[in-house]
Amino acid sequence: MPSHILVAEDQADIRDLIVLNLQQAGYQVQAVADGSAALASQLEQAADLLVLDLMMPGLDGLEVCKALRARGRATPILMLTAKSTELDRVLGLELGADDYLTKPFSMAELLARVKALLRRAALLRAAALAPASPAQTVRNGELEILPSRREVRVRGGVLEFTALEFELLLHFASHPGRVYSRAQLLDAVWGYTHEGYEHTVTTHINRLRAKLERDPMQPQFILTVRGAGYKMRDAPA
Repeated sequence: MPSHILVAEDQADIRDLIVLNLQQAGYQVQAVADGSAALASQLEQAADLLVLDLMMPGLDGLEVCKALRARGRATPILMLTAKSTELDRVLGLELGADDYLTKPFSMAELLARVKALLRRAALLRAAALAPASPAQTVRNGELEILPSRREVRVRGGVLEFTALEFELLLHFASHPGRVYSRAQLLDAVWGYTHEGYEHTVTTHINRLRAKLERDPMQPQFILTVRGAGYKMRDAPA
């Protein structure tokens, strides 16, 4: 069954072009022209992925993203923005977007991002049904990562992560103490190294740290900055 993608874009020419290319790629596509319609559609019947324009009438893309994440919806979100300022890009990611593209963009680039996000989401869904494999558990102090189930636990309690957050955390935990630049992480986890998208890495790391550090008993600052890169240190025994 083809993946269901919701496209929320108020510019008809861009919306129609995105829909056409996604349909030609074999996806089932629904399109809306404003944020209110996008939110209502997602709450009624969630799509597998949301392509969300930042600036739309009524609710903008940021508000839609914030509302979905506040309701615990982990649907992958690819944000589209005509704005080139760093603040707009970072804010979208901070509110829970998984990735973004700055207009103008190529359809080939959009399709590549869509495919990558859907692949990660599919792995997460499939892993939730798989039995845990203790032999493959990755541990860092009281943090346990079960790759076979795409699950993260702290002292038995499960932490919720998006597909990209999980892959980033697993990459760090599998190589404790090793320092990675943003470009290296983009290449290893996202699968691309386009200049200007380092903000994606920074924001996802901030989100990881926020979730890991909600528990005051969890070792603090397990993801640390070192020079121009990031690493996960070994937790104290």
